[in-house]
Amino acid sequence: MPKIKTNRGAAKRLKRTGSGKLKRARAFKNHILTKKSPDRKQRLAKGTLVAKADQPAMDRLIPYK
Repeated sequence: MPKIKTNRGAAKRLKRTGSGKLKRARAFKNHILTKKSPDRKQRLAKGTLVAKADQPAMDRLIPYK
């Protein structure tokens, strides 16, 4: 059986935690920031975990990370 290729876009966007879950950045933090509240921008700057339902699909994208 051949090795699976890693999806390079996903590999650059996701980091695996010690327990095997995936960390991701939040969306909506790039532009049009003036109308967003400081609290909201601070919350968007912090990462979060990939949803449980999406985890199997992401594991297929980055099998060796």
